[in-house]
This record gives sequence, C-alpha cells and structure tokens, in this order.
Amino acid sequence: MELGEDPEREGLARTPLRVEKAMKFLTSGYAANIDAVLNNALFTVDYSEMVIVKDIDFYSLCEHHLLPFFGKCHVAYIPRKQVIGLSKIPRLVEVFARRLQIQERMTNQIAETIREKIDPLGVAVVCEGTHLCMSMRGVEKQNSFAVTSAMLGAFRDNARTRMEFLELVKLRGAAPTGLSAGAGLACVTD
Repeated sequence: MELGEDPEREGLARTPLRVEKAMKFLTSGYAANIDAVLNNALFTVDYSEMVIVKDIDFYSLCEHHLLPFFGKCHVAYIPRKQVIGLSKIPRLVEVFARRLQIQERMTNQIAETIREKIDPLGVAVVCEGTHLCMSMRGVEKQNSFAVTSAMLGAFRDNARTRMEFLELVKLRGAAPTGLSAGAGLACVTD
C-alpha cells in the first residue's frame, strides 16, 4: 500500500527499526514467565478478608487493528491460605496487557492466573478501557469506554461480596481521590 510518503526522508529512514523495537516492547507479555514474574512472592498467611489493588494503569494493543487501548484495572481476591506480594498484581496485569489483546480476554486471563496460582476463595477483576479503535476510527466516539469484569468463586456466588468490591473500587462514576470529574480522564463520566 502506498501512502504518498518518501520512506527515505530523514524522519522516516529509521522508522522501521523504531517500530520493530516498539512492537517487541508492546508484545513482551508473550515472552513473560508468570512464575518468574511472581518470583516466589506467595506467602502463607492467616488472612481471609478481601485484598484489593485498584487503579492499575494498563496499556495494550487491540488485536484487530493494532491500535492502543488503555485504562485502569482493579483486582481483588479473598485468600484461602496464601497471598500474593502486592507489587506482583500490577506485574500480572502488565504481562497480559503487553500482548495483542482484547479487553475481555485480558480480564479473564488476569483472574484465572490468580485463581490458578493461589487457589483463593474468590477473584474479581474489573477493567475500564478507552479504545482508540473506537475513538479515532470506526464509530469515532471519543468519550466511550468499555468495562469488563471477571468474577470467580465468592465474587460470583455472593452478591454482598461482589457489591463490597464494586463499592470499594468506586465504579459508580466517581473520580479518583484528588481529581475532579473532568481532569482529563477519558473513562470518568457524570
């Protein structure tokens, strides 16, 4: 396909190399080893209340158009015997975001991995994403965003547990603490 550009001009001459390097980084999740990412940060603890890591930024590429989608991920689990080092949860999100992805699959992969690794009483993952394939092309809706969820175990079976999680991550359109509802957040609505 011809774009009408001179691929030899100064600004484009090294673009193929830059794109290759960027794509290797943006798809580095394929090469990630989950056990190495967790780095044995699984700890036996007598704790059976909800653990939440919220507002985890993620950046991914839509597998259909190779355009970015990005947003926030909220992850919770109720330990049975083990907890995961808190910093490992954003790292898990990163592993699955750094792939050619769809948000629905990414949400499920995060939840299923936590379930597989620590066998908790339940896992909940909610992702809110702005998709450039919807805002800069196609339907061109700049203020739309997608919300996906995976609720496993106690979060699926117990409405009170699920509602406690959703209340704690404040998915009801409230802006994060310290930000007003128009402070450049594409996924916050009135």
